[in-house]
Amino acid sequence: MRYGSAALCGLVLAGCMTNEAPPPMPEADECGAGGLQQLVGQERAAFDESAIDGPVRVLPPGSAMTMDYRAERLNVELDEEDRITRIWCG
Repeated sequence: MRYGSAALCGLVLAGCMTNEAPPPMPEADECGAGGLQQLVGQERAAFDESAIDGPVRVLPPGSAMTMDYRAERLNVELDEEDRITRIWCG
């Protein structure tokens, strides 16, 4: 009886599976962060937010940040001296 239940569970789970391909992974640099890495270490004033075509999130130290991943969003992290410490997509 134990093996019959396992087989039945396997058949039920197989019926739930689909043949759909997983969604494509986003481009690693869809937001353009790669072209802005020269700004790391510079003051925040060196970053022109208005020149970015897409969503931008500037993160001062200790700021709250949602954990949702958006490949097109550019993130700029600042330190206590208002210098850029990291630029990445997400």
